[in-house]
Amino acid sequence: MSDLPRKAVTRTAKLAALPLGFAGRTALGLGKRIGGRSAELIATELQQRTAEQLFSTLGQLKGGAMKLGQALSVFESALPEQIAGPYRAALTKLQEAAPPMPTASVHAVLSERLGGDWRELFEEFEDKPAAAASIGQVHRAVWHDGREVAVKVQYPGAGEALLSDLTQLGRLARLLGPLIPGMDLKPLISELRDRVAEELDYGLEARAQRAHAREFADDPDVVVPDVVHQGEQVLVTEWLEGVPLSEVIAHGSQEQRDRAGQLLARFLFSGAARTGLLHADPHPGNFRLLTGGCPDGPPEKWRLGVLDFGTVDRLPEGLPPTIGTALRLTLDGEAGAVHELLCAEGFVKPEIELDPGAVLDYLLPIIEPAQTERFTFTREWMRAQATRIADPRSPAHQLARQLNLPPSYLLIHRVTTSTIGVLCQLGATVRLRDEMEEWVPGFAEPEESREAPA
Repeated sequence: MSDLPRKAVTRTAKLAALPLGFAGRTALGLGKRIGGRSAELIATELQQRTAEQLFSTLGQLKGGAMKLGQALSVFESALPEQIAGPYRAALTKLQEAAPPMPTASVHAVLSERLGGDWRELFEEFEDKPAAAASIGQVHRAVWHDGREVAVKVQYPGAGEALLSDLTQLGRLARLLGPLIPGMDLKPLISELRDRVAEELDYGLEARAQRAHAREFADDPDVVVPDVVHQGEQVLVTEWLEGVPLSEVIAHGSQEQRDRAGQLLARFLFSGAARTGLLHADPHPGNFRLLTGGCPDGPPEKWRLGVLDFGTVDRLPEGLPPTIGTALRLTLDGEAGAVHELLCAEGFVKPEIELDPGAVLDYLLPIIEPAQTERFTFTREWMRAQATRIADPRSPAHQLARQLNLPPSYLLIHRVTTSTIGVLCQLGATVRLRDEMEEWVPGFAEPEESREAPA
């Protein structure tokens, strides 16, 4: 058995088979329709088979293929329910597990990177991985000083596989489009490819994780395990015991969902403000809920455990004030000011002429969660936004095509939309406005504009 399907020809063939399989099933569906079966029934069946093939292939290949699958997993809430159902089960599998690499390969990496006497660093080491993801897998162990630790081991050939997969998937983006209705895959794949070097560098990851661990030490709401040891392809961190966020999504009570959602929103906005870094991989597999040893007790005291700092956006001043200012002005109905700000920041190119009122109409439904004291995120709400923007006949779609997303905002946009996708999977009621007023520069009303008390 190989560590990771590395041969480019093998991986390319598997990925190239995805759109071919989709086309074949479509032709089969046409034949069944001619034979008398209903179009709706056939479409559902085709989507289910397509989902199974797509995410089975992405999970088996790991590397960039699985990275794309995990990135897509947070957007299933935007899909129509008859499509989302078949996708949901397949996507969830990618959030927590992937086929593991052989034990002998793990030992070989540890021996090469930590030295032939690597076992002396541990009191205990579990050969069976506790988790396996896109470019590495995690083993539970006990460090030589008695601390429980997580040992992250990078797959041999992970860099080659990441680049190969994402290059091939980029070429297939147009053909893969029908597999995820309403989503443009090419920019997502391109952005993932741009982050390959950082994803593979455990030194960068260790520095980002240490910065978060220092800042959130003794925090009442967020827990980040500290780094114990770091090597070229091995990263040892403190072990974090908790309930996977995916379990709360699948089985949690409403109170548990609300608490998890509030903590997720708090970390999204406070992390960048407090550390100058934005955790940029917010899929459910990277979060745990720490229940204080009582998972069935009241969730008010739950804390959010955050894992995997392999991809971060460096924002030394926190989130750009333009974001908060534009949101506040939009909520205040200041169409002209919003349009002027978007033009100045490059969201509207100089040669494009847009009606400020139309821009406001486009933005208001998207930022609805910030309009009220509490907002309940639902799949129906996310679906309505996706449909409004994806429908070529809608004014929102036409306007969206004329807007530009400056490169410096690409990762911020993906992290924000991904987090909203997870909140919709949770169905959580969240005080989002409170978090934004505290942590997003420019969102709170400036002091000088507030009326003095009578």
